[in-house]
Amino acid sequence: MHIRDIRTEEHALLGQMMVEVYSQLDGFPKPFEQPAYYDMLANIGAFTSVPRCRVLVAMTPAEELLGGVVYFGDMRSYGSGGTATQEVNASGIRLLGVHPNARGRGVGRQLSLKCIELAQEQKHQNVVLHTTEPMRAAWALYTHLGFARAPDLDFMQGALPVFGFRLALERTADRQQATARTYLKTS
Repeated sequence: MHIRDIRTEEHALLGQMMVEVYSQLDGFPKPFEQPAYYDMLANIGAFTSVPRCRVLVAMTPAEELLGGVVYFGDMRSYGSGGTATQEVNASGIRLLGVHPNARGRGVGRQLSLKCIELAQEQKHQNVVLHTTEPMRAAWALYTHLGFARAPDLDFMQGALPVFGFRLALERTADRQQATARTYLKTS
């Protein structure tokens, strides 16, 4: 698997996959309940024209789509509800989706790690993301990567509670250095 920027000819394919993934989540609003949200998912490639925003895809060696995510290098473009767009010195992750046939293969983890790497390259202090109760499986991934619940970023999307998470990159770097030191001592 490799992670790269989406190509124009892949916009519709990723959009179709995102609509499929999100519409199948138990407890998540369906397309008829939030048509504007699903229109955004279907047209996910439009984020490539947003300044300091990247749409990343996970691909097999044969260039088959496994998943995608939107990375925001400028929180003013993040576009969710709540106060996240006011975050300073932060990057954002939105719309992470993994093809149903690719789940359990580390696709979401690799996409998330690439976004964290991009935030570190920008020397940002935090990475922000949002998730919902129907996406509970993703919570374990985010927690494992070091994200902590950030109730100050929570908001309501209609009747759906949306929960904020924040990763402090300084602590992440310290944890990675400690892990590396431990590995070197035991090798």
